[in-house]
Formats: sequence, C-alpha cells, structure tokens
Amino acid sequence: MNKNTIIGSILIAIIVIWWMAVNNANAEAQAAARAKARAAAAQVSKDSSAAGSLVVPKKTPEIKAAPVLGGTDERRETKDESDSVIASEAKQSTAPKAEIAERSVTVETDKFIMTLTNKGGKVKSVIVKALPDSAGKFPEIIQDTALGAFDLKLDNADLSEAMFEMGNAPEKIVVTDSASVQFAFQDANGNQVIRTYGFTKNGQGVRQENKFIGFKPSAYELVWNGGLKETEEVPKSGGFFGAGRSYFFSEVVFNNMYSVEREMTNEAKSFNATEGKVIWAGLRRKYVAMTVQFDEAVPAVLKAVPIKVGGSDAEPATYKLTIADDVRGAQSINYDLMILPLKWDDLASLNKDYEKIIVSGWSWCGADVWFVWICKMLLKLLNLFYSIIPNYGVAIILVTIIVRGITTPFTVKQIKSTRGMAALKPQLDEINLKYRTDPQKKQAAMMELYSKNNINPLASCTGGCLPMLIQMPIFMGLFFVLGRAIELRGAPAFLWISDLSRSDVVWSGISIPIIMPSGLAILPWLMVATTYFQTKVTMSSNAGMDPAQQKMMVWMMPAMMLLFSAVMPSGLVLYWIIGNIWSIAQYKYIYSKFPPINGSTPKTSSKLKGKNVKDAEIVK
Repeated sequence: MNKNTIIGSILIAIIVIWWMAVNNANAEAQAAARAKARAAAAQVSKDSSAAGSLVVPKKTPEIKAAPVLGGTDERRETKDESDSVIASEAKQSTAPKAEIAERSVTVETDKFIMTLTNKGGKVKSVIVKALPDSAGKFPEIIQDTALGAFDLKLDNADLSEAMFEMGNAPEKIVVTDSASVQFAFQDANGNQVIRTYGFTKNGQGVRQENKFIGFKPSAYELVWNGGLKETEEVPKSGGFFGAGRSYFFSEVVFNNMYSVEREMTNEAKSFNATEGKVIWAGLRRKYVAMTVQFDEAVPAVLKAVPIKVGGSDAEPATYKLTIADDVRGAQSINYDLMILPLKWDDLASLNKDYEKIIVSGWSWCGADVWFVWICKMLLKLLNLFYSIIPNYGVAIILVTIIVRGITTPFTVKQIKSTRGMAALKPQLDEINLKYRTDPQKKQAAMMELYSKNNINPLASCTGGCLPMLIQMPIFMGLFFVLGRAIELRGAPAFLWISDLSRSDVVWSGISIPIIMPSGLAILPWLMVATTYFQTKVTMSSNAGMDPAQQKMMVWMMPAMMLLFSAVMPSGLVLYWIIGNIWSIAQYKYIYSKFPPINGSTPKTSSKLKGKNVKDAEIVK
C-alpha cells in the first residue's frame, strides 16, 4: 500500500461521515427543486377541499355537536318557516337516540396486535411481534396512543372526535383465518361513514375501507397524529459528529413511482411525487415502518410536522403525517395499512420497493439500483454463511476474506509498479532536468524509458486506487447493512460482542466524552492498534515518502479511525479490524518477495523483475 492507498483509506472514513451529514441536506435540496411545481397543485387541492360538500357545525365548550355530512349550511337553509320546521323534524328523527360510549377492540394476528377505537374509528395502538426486547416483550410503535393514527377528514367534516357505532364487536379478537371490525357513523341528516378494518392471520397489512352513504365528498385527509415510536434504545449522546445516532431514523418515506424517497425535516413541510402521484407513504424508524399503501398510484399530497419526543433532543423527532387527496366521485376510499418490520426478504416479497426503506441511493448516478443491489448481495452473503455457521461474527470475517481476496491481485500489481517507478526515479529526474523547457520531448523520453523497462505508469494509480474503489461501496454497504438490517438486531458474535448492530460497550461506568459517550468499548481500540501497525508497515516500505509525512500518517490514521469507529456497529468495526490484519500479513508476505528499493539506488542501474534497467535514449 502506497500513499494513494493511505489517502484512499482516509477518503473512505471522510465519505462515511460526509454521507451522513450531507445526505439529508442533499435530499432536502432535491425536494426543494420540486416544491415550486407542487405548490399550485397543493393550493388547488386545498381550495377544492374548502369548497367541498361537508360541513362541521360550530362547536362550543358546553355543546359538542357531531359532524354533519352532505352539504353546506347554505344549502340546507330553507326558503320559509315551514320548510325550516320540516328540516328540523327530519334531523331530530334521524339523530342518535342515545350517547355512544367510547370503546375499543384489540385484534391479534401472527404479525402484530392492533387496538382500534370507536372515537374516530381509528387506530389507537400497534404492537409488533417481530421486535421483542431482551425480556421478550413486544414494543409499541405508535408514539402517542392517546392521539392514535389515521383520523379521517371529509371535506370540512373532522371525524377525529366523532363517536362511531361498533355493534356487538368483542373487546379482543384473535385472528385464526380472517376477521373484520366495522365502525359506523351517522350524522343528523342520515348520511353515513362506515370504516371497516380487515385482518388476515399472516398478513403484513390491514385492509382499510371507508364507505360513504347518502353523500359524495370531494376530498379527504388521513391524519396520523400519534407519530411512530422508536423500538430501540437511542444513545444519550451522538458521539463524534453525531455518528452514534446516525443509525436511528425518523423519516417520512414514500414511493413516487420512480424512486423511494426518505425525507427528514425540522419544520412543517409538504412532500409530493415528481408527477404528483404516490404508491405508498408513511413513517419509518430504525427497524420498523408503517405505511398507507394505495391500490394504485394517486395524486396525494403529504405534509409532515415534527413532533418532539420527550421534550428534548435525546431522541430523533417523529412526525404528524397528513395524507390528502381528492375523492374524484368515488363512494369509498380504500387502502392497506402496512406494518413492516424492516427485514429485507419480507419487504422484497411485496414487490413495492419497500426494501429501499432500509437503504437507498442517489438516483442521479444510478445508486438507487446498483448500490441497493450491493447491499442486498452483502446481506444474502452474510445470511448464506450464517446458514452454514450460525454466527454472524464468523460470517462477517468470511465476507472480509472474500473482499480482500478479490482486491489482493490489484494490490500486488500496484506494489510491483511502485517498485519499478522507484527504480527509474534517478533517470526520470535526469529527463525532467534536461527537458524542463520542452514538455513534448520530456514526455517522449519518459514513455520510452517506461517501455524499455516494461513499466506501466498507470498501474501504480490503478493498482492503488482500484482496490479502494472496489472496497468503498462494499464498506459503505456493510456500514448500512450492519446498522439497519433487522437480521443483525441483537445478533451476538463471540466473547464480549453481544450485538453486532451496536457498539460493543463492555463497561458503561467509564465513558469518554464525545468519543465513547455510552461507555468503554474494546473493538475501537483494537481498530486503533491494527490501523497503526498497518500504516507503519505500508509507510516503512515507501522510501520515497518524506519522513515527516510518514510519521504524520502513522499517527493520524489510527486517531481518525478511533473517532469514527467508537460508535460504529461492532460488526462493521470487526470487518475493518480483520481487513487490517489481512493487509498487514499481505504486505509482509509481498515485501518478502519484492524487497523495498533502497533510497540510495545508483543512478545508472538497479534491478527490476530480474532485469537490468535500461537507460532511455534521449530524443534530440
């Protein structure tokens, strides 16, 4: 490894941090470019909603009137007193006879437990069975269950506080095949809204149907007030550059038919697809997402409002999400509520690009295809090795060996080329001096010198840079896979490494501010040691590098890797440690076969591949 390789290693570390810091800003810049085009459509949708046919009578603190469906106050005004009396009697005859008490029903499937309430006919609670904690308890994923999710607004009628009839629905339903829960609301004019939730035993989603009887709304809004809760323990401190929290997510996610967008914002913001249509939209956290999946792409407008969690910055904020759209004359609006633990194979089987919630890429360079594919292959390779040896730590080591094995031939070629260039340096210096005023003659003489000694001047660059170019997307792919894939959640390796998706903290009683805020970890120090020896080996073999620069690199690289690796997933640090050990052994072996060129090489000759170095014939 020469100077190019060391610089490449530094670039990898910098790019990882840069990716985390800039990705959000870049995504927001892309969204801002589309915001202006969406503004007119959003305003039209807003105006259409305001002019809709649904009316909510004014409420007072003493009297909470139910929403009235199917017309404005003006349209219901009569021309004379007798018509007014008839209308009043009609309203009284169809009004509810008794007050409806608030009730809830809990439905359990093999995948989740969902609680529904007749107050708004909405979702109150969702518990995911795929994410048990260390005590075997399943986590709640609605941040605020008092607010719940998926309130319905029809034109000007807000049904979030409306009391729906539930019939004789039991308090608990365990789904053995399929089941449904129905909520019915009727206003003073006899207009009805029926909200039905359909469940299956093994399904990832819930079929939600909203049927309108007696009126035709023009627009609707689904309002997710309660946000999405993180299932994992979030670090109290983010570490260096906030890297410790970069593995925890609170994002608005949606499929705009062209790509999967993952958006974060610190203020109220609207999102929409490039062509004004979305296939699904929702929220995600580290290991779970929940979305509204439409039967076909619809021109829905999304609006996210950040919600602070716990009143501090200790945890990423979640969002109040609103999905607004026109009804377009339909008598119902239907969609699937998808509860999605972020397991790659399960998401991919849905054929909706849900796996890109785990990891995506910039579409402008095609990374949303090739980088996602790399991450997929890495996870499959890890799972393959795990199926043979049920230990993801061993699987990571085997992946490291494969990656290093692929890049070793390039490294050998680079070292040979570097030695050859060092042997020719005295003659190159003579050519540079003699033809310092004639670049064309200098270039011709240099190329002749390379040709006579079988040296490819580009091999030093390709040999040094190409391995790094191959390793960089793999390293970044592992960075994302090991930090996000649910398969590695809580997966132990060996000895003290109990969770490959988190830092290997062994003593929380001792912490280093910023660097190791959660406690003392061992793997980062092993990373420092192996990086030091690897850098020292590569630097000591490069006689052409300035000694002061060598000394700086020997100490700078370990220091940088400590800052970056202290809060990384232990699986990723393990990968890098094994790679360092491979590099040390590799260079020791190669240098034994190809001894370093002494800096005092004679000007006229030296040995290269067993052949005498030939002097170039100077072109006159």
